[in-house]
Amino acid sequence: MKAITFVGFLAFILIISACSSQSGGDSGESEGEVTLTIGSWRTEDKASYQKVIDKFNEENPDINVEFKPSKNTEYNTILNTALQSGEGPDIIHLRPYTPGIELADAGYLEPLDDLEGLDQYPEETLAASKGSDDKQYGVPLNISTTQMFYNKKIFDDLGLEEPQTWDEFLTLSQKIKDEGITPISLGTKEGWLLSLSHGIIGPAHYGGNEFVDSITAGETDFTSDEFQSSIDAMDEIKQFFPENFEGLGMEDIRTMFFTGDAAMFPLGSWEIEVLREMNPELELGFFPMPSAVGKDPTITTWVDGSYAINASSEQKEAAKKFLQFMTTEEFGTMFTEEFKMISAIPGIASEDELVNSLSQAVENQSTPYMMLVHFAGGNPSTKATIETELQGMYLGERTPEEVANTVQESAKSWYEPLQ
Repeated sequence: MKAITFVGFLAFILIISACSSQSGGDSGESEGEVTLTIGSWRTEDKASYQKVIDKFNEENPDINVEFKPSKNTEYNTILNTALQSGEGPDIIHLRPYTPGIELADAGYLEPLDDLEGLDQYPEETLAASKGSDDKQYGVPLNISTTQMFYNKKIFDDLGLEEPQTWDEFLTLSQKIKDEGITPISLGTKEGWLLSLSHGIIGPAHYGGNEFVDSITAGETDFTSDEFQSSIDAMDEIKQFFPENFEGLGMEDIRTMFFTGDAAMFPLGSWEIEVLREMNPELELGFFPMPSAVGKDPTITTWVDGSYAINASSEQKEAAKKFLQFMTTEEFGTMFTEEFKMISAIPGIASEDELVNSLSQAVENQSTPYMMLVHFAGGNPSTKATIETELQGMYLGERTPEEVANTVQESAKSWYEPLQ
């Protein structure tokens, strides 16, 4: 009897041990430790995010954070499929404006209105991840800019200076072309490059913020002379694109620029570190786009992503601690230095001269990336519409007037102030 009791006792102990092993041993977590996963499309930032996580863990050693990005072109599909199944990462990198707001409106995100630190951001920054219910669902991460990058050595060799007017821009482009160098490294194979480039060129012709305010209020539209002139300008500058530009994509035009085959590159601030890695000898400069209508030059800006909490996460409190960390000056400074991007946290300076100059331009000369910030709605979106229409224009299948009219039809189909 005693032997049976002893054997039973041993079995009981073994069962308890096995249960304990299954509850913590396989995950490598100690008692009280939790694991957070972060979903993102920034696969190239994995090493930098690990440094951020290490810094966070200095104060929060019991929270294990795993940065698990997906390929840029697959991220939306992977994320949406997971969310629809009640799964997905604990912390979600939100696409800016419409895509992120749609996730909030669908109930997939946790409201963050009680998160400390949000009150430091300007309202226009918070708007990138504010739901239709006026609740805040994301912590803004960074401000992206688009502008005309240029090769300083080519400019110096040709005796060129940064243009101050649109006519000066056209004149220097012609001088570069006359020297046998491609003036503007831009291809039209990938549509997103065209809405991005229009975001740089357009404000020089429709007048920047004043026009944006008017069209978003429904006081003017995309068939106006101001907007039409911005499409005409996009057509005018094709003479300065590379040969066979219709077949060139992002990798092609980036390579042309960093190898010195092209003098200028209309793209975003996220390219700075990529270009430097490709060619450490590249002397990189930028200039805000000079106006054709007597306005101040402009640099185009937007909040390029925020971080949110999955409403289905079982680790919401731990996730809030991480997002709280992302509102601090410590994080903002580290983000700016590690990622060479402009932090969305106001007042964060950079030791990088180029990044710091861009930050100052954001404060003094910014205009919104209108198609992304205000006209990314519709199906297909108005932003996607201008991309395909401009591609058609560059293939000779659409006139500039047809482009503007079709963009207006798209916006009118869903944007109430234009109806």
